[in-house]
Amino acid sequence: MRLYTYLLEKIILPLGSIISGNSFSTYLSYLRRCDNMSAFELEAVQKEKLDKLLKYVLTDCEYYKSYGIKEKEDPYLTIKEFPILTKNLLRENESRLLTRPVSKLIRCSSSGSSGLRTSIYLTKKELGIPQATQLHWWNWAGYHSGEKLLQTGITPSRGFVKKIKDICFYTIYVPAFSLTEQQVVEILKSVKRGNYTLAGYASSLYVFACAAREQKIHVTFKRALSWGDKLFEHYRKEIRDVFNCEVYDTYGCSEGMLMAAQKDLPYMYIMTPNVYIEIVDDEGNEVPDGTMGHVLVTNLNGYAMPLIRYKLGDLAVKLPLEKYPDKRKLNYPLLERVIGRDTDLVKTKSGKIMIVHTFTGIFEFYRSIKQFRVIQTEMEGIDIEYIPSETFADAELMKIANDIYERTGESRDSFYINFKRVDYIPPTSSGKPQIIKSLLGNKL
Repeated sequence: MRLYTYLLEKIILPLGSIISGNSFSTYLSYLRRCDNMSAFELEAVQKEKLDKLLKYVLTDCEYYKSYGIKEKEDPYLTIKEFPILTKNLLRENESRLLTRPVSKLIRCSSSGSSGLRTSIYLTKKELGIPQATQLHWWNWAGYHSGEKLLQTGITPSRGFVKKIKDICFYTIYVPAFSLTEQQVVEILKSVKRGNYTLAGYASSLYVFACAAREQKIHVTFKRALSWGDKLFEHYRKEIRDVFNCEVYDTYGCSEGMLMAAQKDLPYMYIMTPNVYIEIVDDEGNEVPDGTMGHVLVTNLNGYAMPLIRYKLGDLAVKLPLEKYPDKRKLNYPLLERVIGRDTDLVKTKSGKIMIVHTFTGIFEFYRSIKQFRVIQTEMEGIDIEYIPSETFADAELMKIANDIYERTGESRDSFYINFKRVDYIPPTSSGKPQIIKSLLGNKL
């Protein structure tokens, strides 16, 4: 396997990067060099990249130029003069944020796990950066390229490139839109003796663990890699106990930014070559480390569509320096924890479990709906609140319902879907938009 890992990383992946025109292989090598840097060197790298980015947007980005921001000598002071970019502002100023012709860019939509879908644009080179970062984080957890992988995701049909990736990485890919307990059991039985790594959305990994425990399926994974939604402690414990493996959490967003990940500590290392993170109060003022606040993230690698002080809707806490462990393997700064709401699960009488991405994987294709929320009060069905845009047409509701029924395998006779048009969807107490509100309880 180590020979195959060498061939994959030294020949196959670099060749793929050349053919596709992205920076995957070169950026993966760059991140590995960063891992050997001191805290001082890492801060210097971040400061230099931030300074270069801010200089660029103040001269080449229409949106930021319009604010008339005066550059200061220290980029950490300059960035405080920038406005906070919310998801609504991103949607409203999409074209003004672009610095390249849209015809030369790749459009990526966020998963919409907050219920508010956004789109960003990347160059081919920029697209390879989050891909390289994700593999680098998997390496942190002990995964080697080419080891067997059981992965859950939200892409029902894999394109050519992703199919090639699945083949090269020995990946069994499972669309996590809706899975019956029997389907989960069959999947787990198929990998029982395969020495696999388990990877995917936290809530779907939790569903796998619960099904394995309930059906007494004894499977051991080498490790579990979590992303996409919040890894709650009861998720982590269940996955670790049932599958007898360590669980490694990561923190990123679909807008092309991978921000922090676990390696050897209960905390997350902040990927400072990728991002500059601020934790602020309700007024946008930075709070002391150790204090909870709103996450603002600046993408240090995003030039096609710069995101400066982008407000994700998350709450988090940076670990104070005085609490840093004496022995840690890397010198990146530490994120103490990301605070989020419990990701509720929609349940059906037939035994299916629908996670957040069951719905976001559908709604992302309906740009005429700005925001939505799923409410479940009984197992016989759900209510979906939605805020339409000016281009909305009622006929789209039937299409959305059909998509949900098709992907979940439920029928109209056994599971109802009611739509309710609203002008406002209230956020959770953390201020983050809520996509699922379940009144059935949190346990499966």
